[in-house]
Amino acid sequence: MYKLVVKSQFSAAHFLRDYEGSCEKLHGHNWKVELTVKGKKLNSIGLLLDFKVLKKILSEVLKELDHRLINDHPEFLEKNPSSEHLAEFIFNKVKERLKEFENVEVCQVAVYETENSCAIYSED
Repeated sequence: MYKLVVKSQFSAAHFLRDYEGSCEKLHGHNWKVELTVKGKKLNSIGLLLDFKVLKKILSEVLKELDHRLINDHPEFLEKNPSSEHLAEFIFNKVKERLKEFENVEVCQVAVYETENSCAIYSED
């Protein structure tokens, strides 16, 4: 099994509904995202997928979240925009975009609120 990892970031604000503590108030993060994909077969030149392609896909997904109040995004009008839900959202969006590449699938997405705290989503 081959795995590729790309990292990116976005800046956005959110608040957590029904949370008791400071995160219930509007606040922001410089979120870091780590995307891992996997596959068993390399192409004719020895690549699972070009890093440029993977970075572009992740960038397009993160544009939906960048510099906005995440709670206003249609996906999070009722669902809390927690790191866990953000990781799942990004995972599913990337998964949809990777359908055209038959040998590559999303392995996991890690979303970092801070340098030392992240949530990871995978389908395992």
